[in-house]
Amino acid sequence: MKILRIIARLNVGGPAIHTILLTQALNDGNFKSLLVTGKVSAGEKDMNYLAREKGVEPLVIPELERKISPVKDIVALWKIYSIIRRERPDIVHTHTAKAGALGRTAAILAGVPVRIHTFHGHIFDGYFSGFSAGLFLFIERSLAFFSRYIVVVSEAQKEEITGKYKIAGDEKVKVVPLGLELDNFSSIGPKNGKFRSELGIGNECILIGIIGRLVPVKNHRMFLEACKKLFDMAGCPDTRCIVIGDGEERAGLEGYADKLGIRGKIVFSGWKETMADIYADLDIVALTSLNEGTPVALIEALASGRPVVSTDVGGVKDVVEDGINGCLVVSGDATGFAKHLFELAVDPGKRAEFGRNGRRKVLQKYSKDRLVKDIKALYEEALRKGN
Repeated sequence: MKILRIIARLNVGGPAIHTILLTQALNDGNFKSLLVTGKVSAGEKDMNYLAREKGVEPLVIPELERKISPVKDIVALWKIYSIIRRERPDIVHTHTAKAGALGRTAAILAGVPVRIHTFHGHIFDGYFSGFSAGLFLFIERSLAFFSRYIVVVSEAQKEEITGKYKIAGDEKVKVVPLGLELDNFSSIGPKNGKFRSELGIGNECILIGIIGRLVPVKNHRMFLEACKKLFDMAGCPDTRCIVIGDGEERAGLEGYADKLGIRGKIVFSGWKETMADIYADLDIVALTSLNEGTPVALIEALASGRPVVSTDVGGVKDVVEDGINGCLVVSGDATGFAKHLFELAVDPGKRAEFGRNGRRKVLQKYSKDRLVKDIKALYEEALRKGN
């Protein structure tokens, strides 16, 4: 079975990890997988290093970019079509919005028997204006009609795709949660001190980390506002908040921390590749996104035995059980967010309990082996049914 997998770019995040791991795993004699990708946008961290580690050599189409560009998009469509005609795959499986639109269109034109698309996040909320969201919704409904399956990464996302947005019917939408390599995180114990040493921060200080691209949809401003409220609370222990990641919002966020008067307690560390050392030295992991598919940072944090505080958006509740392995807060509620950060900061027993519960859950649900097994079964079913 030959699979052609297409993603717009291998920037840091769940979709890139997901596609790289599947391309590596589904090259076992029964399956042959090829990965097609475009370019990472300026200011984004490139995950091609992970592809190299896994022995995956993507076919790169420079014109395949995240931003809409009619001329480049037409060139990218032609190049994808040419690759499909040359490789003659049994299945074209696309990931992310731009790759989904161009990849499925090319696959339809080339007569590929099975087209599958995975939604990793929500492209209709928090990214585009009302008119643009409506246009993209029309395109997704049209392409879904010509797709064998639509894959989503959480039950919450399936409810939105089938109910709220009516992109496809229930029988066509399949839930396949993310799968990650979690062994490096599951073995993490107490603080190892590497990250703290790099920052010049001792073990007695509470470290709260937020991990992700510095872009508007991640809503880091809410995180900074919650940090300000936390620092102002009576009885707050010695605490530092670490912003791990980079992107277009960095300068603005640094200025906002200055405006709030908390710059001395906020560290902007940039991207880090050895994330196990980061989680080992964090006490709490935060997420303040306006929407999420399945948050990789929270899965890794819980696998590392670290409690989390997050906004209750998208597929977060599939990962975080409120009051069991973390705390969920209404999006925009910086005061409530700060309250939960404080409760965990002053209670090491609760942090340890939440960490144990979280580790138990995610190691079972989000393993790479489970992902590969699920996708193999989906492909075999798709080919049996035809299109």
